[in-house]
Amino acid sequence: MKKIIENRWFKLGAILFLYLSFALWLRNAWWLIGVPVLFDIYITKKVHWAFWKKKGVKKQTKVVEWIDALIFAIIAATVIRMFFFEAYTIPTSSMEKSMMVGDYLFVSKLSYGPKLPNTPLSVPFTHHTLPLTQSVRPYSEAIRWPYKRIAGTGKIKRDDIIVFNFPTGDTVILGNENPDYYDQLRRTAFVLQYRYASEGKSISFNEAKRLARRELLSGNYRIITRPVDKRENYIKRCVGLPGDVLEMKDAELFVNGEKAKLFDGIQYAYRVTTNGAPVNKVKLQNIGVSLEDLKSWNDEYFHLTLDMLKKIKALPNVVSVQRVRDEDQVFPYAPGYPWTRDDFGPLTVPKKGETVRLNSRNLPLYERIIGVYEENQLYARDSVIYINGRPADSYTFKMDYFWMMGDNRHNSLDSRYWGFVPEDHIVGKAYFIWLSLDKNERLFNKIRWRRMFRFVH
Repeated sequence: MKKIIENRWFKLGAILFLYLSFALWLRNAWWLIGVPVLFDIYITKKVHWAFWKKKGVKKQTKVVEWIDALIFAIIAATVIRMFFFEAYTIPTSSMEKSMMVGDYLFVSKLSYGPKLPNTPLSVPFTHHTLPLTQSVRPYSEAIRWPYKRIAGTGKIKRDDIIVFNFPTGDTVILGNENPDYYDQLRRTAFVLQYRYASEGKSISFNEAKRLARRELLSGNYRIITRPVDKRENYIKRCVGLPGDVLEMKDAELFVNGEKAKLFDGIQYAYRVTTNGAPVNKVKLQNIGVSLEDLKSWNDEYFHLTLDMLKKIKALPNVVSVQRVRDEDQVFPYAPGYPWTRDDFGPLTVPKKGETVRLNSRNLPLYERIIGVYEENQLYARDSVIYINGRPADSYTFKMDYFWMMGDNRHNSLDSRYWGFVPEDHIVGKAYFIWLSLDKNERLFNKIRWRRMFRFVH
C-alpha cells in the first residue's frame, strides 16, 4: 500500500482528480493550462518549479523549509478564504441581540456559492486598505473580472443572516465614511435648498444635489471609488427575497401580506418614564441592555427585546414605556414617497428576468439599479426616460435583489436607507460563532462563554 501511495503516477492521478474537479466546479477552461504543469512536476520534471529550493537536494536548509511552509500556508489560506470560509467580526449593534458586538464568526461562502473576485490582483488577507495605512490600496484594478458566482450548496432563504458588500460603498469620502457619500450628498442638498429658500429663491432637489456634489468635491476631502468586492462588509438579516412585496406598518414588517417572523433578538427603541428616580444602569445591564446602547442614547431611551420590555416595565420606579416612532425619511428619498423607517411600502423586491414599467414616479426606486448596479447610462429629460441613449418605458432586471434589515430595528442602517442589495454583492451566510468578546469587561470576563461554538440561526 505504501508503495502505491508513493508511486508518482498514483500521486499525479490523485492530484489531477482534485484539480480537474476544482476546475469543473469553477467552470473555467483556463484552469486546464495547469494540467501539463502538474504532469511535469510529478513525472517529467523538466522545469524547476520550486525555484526557492536547491534542485536535487533532499535535505533543505531551515530557511528554505520555512519559505516552503509559508508559501503553502498562504496558498491554502487564500483558497479557503476565497471559496469556503472567511472570518468576520460584528462591529456594531445593528443586529443585537441576535448577533452581539464582539462576536467572531465564520461566514460560509459555500452556502450560496462563492463569487470570484472582481479584482484578483491583491495582497493576500487584506480588504480595501493596506494595514497600518489610512488609504493605500492593497489591490490593483489593472485586471477586472465580471461578476461570476459558482455553484453552492443552497440558495438564500428568507430570514438568513447574510454578509454582503455595502451597496452604496462604491464612492467613499476618506476619513469621513460615516454617513456614506450619498447620504452626505442628500443632507448637503437639503441644506442648500433651505439656504436658497431663506433668501427667497427656489431650486430643485436635483439642482441642489449637483451643487452639493460640487461643494463636496471642492472641500478638503479625498473622494475615491471602490469595486464591489472591496467595499465594506455589512451583516444583516435578509427579510425580502426577489419578488417579495414588503410593507412596514408602525414598525411591524409584513411580507407578501403576512406578518414577518419575529425573532427573540429583535429590538425596538422605547422611551422609559420613571417616577423621578433614574433607572439603575447595573440593573439595566442585568436585564440585557448593552453598554453600547446606553452610550448611544440618553438615559430615558433604550433598545429592548420583548422579553427585556417586560422586565423594564416590572421595575418599581418605571411609570410608563412607549415605543419610539421614527419619522426619518428613508429610501427612495423622493417626492411622492413619504416613507419613514417605521412606515414604508408596499414595495416589490426586483427579480431577475422580470420587467417593470418605468415612469417618473417609480424611477427613484430603480434608478440606482439601472444606472449603477447594472451599468446602464440613465437619465430623464422632459418626462422622458432614456436608457443607453434610447427612450424607455420599461426595464428588465439582469440580477436578483434582496432587502436586508437589522434586528435592532431602530439602530440599524439597512435597506430602508440605501435600498436593494444586488446578488453580486452577497458574500456569504453567517454560519458559526467561534469566539465572543465583551469589550467592556476585563480578562476572562471578556469572554461570553455561552455564545462560543454556536451555529448562527
